[in-house]
Amino acid sequence: MTTILLALVIGAAFGAVLDRVGASNPSFIGAMLNLTNLNLAKSILLAIGVGSVLMFGGQMLGLVDVGHMSVKAAYGGVFLGGLLLGAGWALSGFCPGTGVVAAASGRKDALFFIAGGLLGAAAYMVTYPAWKSSGLLDAIAGGKVTLGEVPGAKYDGLTALPGDILGLVLGLGFVALAFALPERLTGAPAQVQPAE
Repeated sequence: MTTILLALVIGAAFGAVLDRVGASNPSFIGAMLNLTNLNLAKSILLAIGVGSVLMFGGQMLGLVDVGHMSVKAAYGGVFLGGLLLGAGWALSGFCPGTGVVAAASGRKDALFFIAGGLLGAAAYMVTYPAWKSSGLLDAIAGGKVTLGEVPGAKYDGLTALPGDILGLVLGLGFVALAFALPERLTGAPAQVQPAE
């Protein structure tokens, strides 16, 4: 029960942060994708970078146990699904997490997005045997691998580089990129509409 309560508290806090930085507002997403307002992209890069630094730095200091780390298998369907997710994100202005946050903050259009996502998941379940037989779900590049070898993890590395140092360097790179990016790359600044 404590685990569920902790998950709800952390999820609610994460959702509040997503809403605060504008990730639940399709206008912010559109402005980010057309490169006229990169503040949300900077927030995303900063969050990924700080998370990576904390995780791999904590692992190097013995504060974090990466033995429970879960790595998703690489297969063709992941890349196809990523393209579909990106297209849906661009068209709707929501991804699965931000759609739920938007619905919780009162956006009615997010309810239609969630319903569409559930219908898509149901369609995938019904057609799963066809996807499985197509070969799109067969592991590639070793399946469950990391970029480098992470001490204590049960996954192989694609390279012999020390994964904890690689993760730390990549995390610092994301943080640096978050601060180096300008507010916009093209056109006039976007006039972002407030949440409805």
